[in-house]
Amino acid sequence: MNIQILDTTLRDGEQTPGVSLTPQEKFRIATKLDEIGVNFIEAGSAITSQGERDSIKEISNQGFNAEILSFSRPLTVDIDYCLECDVDAVNLVVPTSDLHIYDKLKCNRDELLELSNSAIDYCKDHGLVVELSAEDASRSEFDFLRNVYVNAIDHGADRICVCDTVGILTPDSSYDLFSRLNDIQVPISCHCHNDFGLAVANTLSAIKGGASEIHTTINGIGERAGNTSFEECVVGIERLLSDFSTDIKIDQIYDVSKLVARLTGVYIQPNKAIVGENAFAHESGIHSDGIIKNSATYEPITPELVGRKRKFVIGKHMGTHGLNTRLKEIGLNVNDVQLKQICDDIKQLADKGKTVTDVDLQVIADNVLEINHEDRIKLDEITIVSGNKVMPTASVKITIDGEEILNAGVGLGPVDAAINAIKSLDVFKDIELIEYHVDAITGGTDAFIDVIIKLQKADKVVSARGTEADIINASVKAYIAGVNRLLRD
Repeated sequence: MNIQILDTTLRDGEQTPGVSLTPQEKFRIATKLDEIGVNFIEAGSAITSQGERDSIKEISNQGFNAEILSFSRPLTVDIDYCLECDVDAVNLVVPTSDLHIYDKLKCNRDELLELSNSAIDYCKDHGLVVELSAEDASRSEFDFLRNVYVNAIDHGADRICVCDTVGILTPDSSYDLFSRLNDIQVPISCHCHNDFGLAVANTLSAIKGGASEIHTTINGIGERAGNTSFEECVVGIERLLSDFSTDIKIDQIYDVSKLVARLTGVYIQPNKAIVGENAFAHESGIHSDGIIKNSATYEPITPELVGRKRKFVIGKHMGTHGLNTRLKEIGLNVNDVQLKQICDDIKQLADKGKTVTDVDLQVIADNVLEINHEDRIKLDEITIVSGNKVMPTASVKITIDGEEILNAGVGLGPVDAAINAIKSLDVFKDIELIEYHVDAITGGTDAFIDVIIKLQKADKVVSARGTEADIINASVKAYIAGVNRLLRD
């Protein structure tokens, strides 16, 4: 059975505290959602503002394959704004729990039912597809909930949705609720929140209970603890529910995840399933050894399935098999004695609390192998001019292959200016800075700064670090160390 996906990143996801997407950002996300096969895109809530309506209308008029919806209350003013946006459909949200009916709306069940039916009539009279979503359905009295749905269908609702608005379902109760509704003769969808961390589990159970459509957000973003995670649900359906499938291009999941994280500023926790940085990272010696022999030993899916790559992390838990693999990746071949010594040195360094980067590994290996690389690039001098009324400017004097070079650059801040002054030279043109991370090692304004960066040249990625009391010097030191490492390979 094919499960349809309604993605509400642009509406419910944008309700994440601190997130406000521009129309251009919404359009980019909607375009990607359509490209990867999302069936329905809830582009926003038309009642919100004129800017929101302009954004929804732009998405609606692109001719996407996906059906475009707007959120709507069961009010004529909301529906009129949806019509103004040229949407295909409305997600008509009607509260059905007594708590919401009596305490929030200050009406009774009969009045709520009439409000719902009248809104559906108005939508259908104006040519809209209607998905009737019962808000707080999981805390609603079942017979009344069913009555709302039956009435909605009688008045022309095309789909109905069960909303677990405060995330109180469990997998068992979710399956039971949807099983009791699966005789309804229109598609039934599931909208779960993650207040108890069960949104994905409850959604998968809803599918087994009879749901044919699910609501998700990319990376599970949303108000409070968020919504059902798109990537976790899609891959879960693919690999855990053998009788079900989706239209999603799974190998593009990581791309859309990173896009949404970047545009919303809601970054992904490292241990998040499927898309977290550690999802396919291995440090433990036992795990690394098993992965090298057969990836299925410690990975339920291959990273390539979702557009990712596996990585072995350097640290005190790393075993010799994983370490040897990493050494070969950076072009070093060692014997068993040398391998053990390098492994011991890494553990000793990691025990002191130091993050072991590729540059650290190179230095440790060089010491063991008695290899001394002559760095091609050396920093001789750097001068920074910055202030609240002057554009940050940096001048550098560096030596490249024995030739002294002077250069200058500007930037948004002194670190940016310093890096720009260096990377504008020809030798750096194919090198991309893909990650920059700063930590203060000690407290106070005189704290030592630890800068860790990642650089990429073609398919080669290296990390490097610089530790100084001055953040500019630490950043430049890390950058040049990484470039030297790339240029040696």
